Amino acid sequence: MVTDRTAPVETATLAAEVEGLLEPAEADGVFRDTRECGGALLLAALLLISPPTPRPKTDVR
Repeated sequence: MVTDRTAPVETATLAAEVEGLLEPAEADGVFRDTRECGGALLLAALLLISPPTPRPKTDVR
């Protein structure tokens, strides 16, 4: 009878790879504070809502 002695090693390697895929490490990135995002959104909204700059009146001839 032939026994396969490589199966436990391959199973352990496969299990480690699956665990790595299921629980990936945190990605390095830029995380913004909620207050900063809220302030920027409020500023953008105020700029969009504000009335346009008045233009000088022209004389009618």
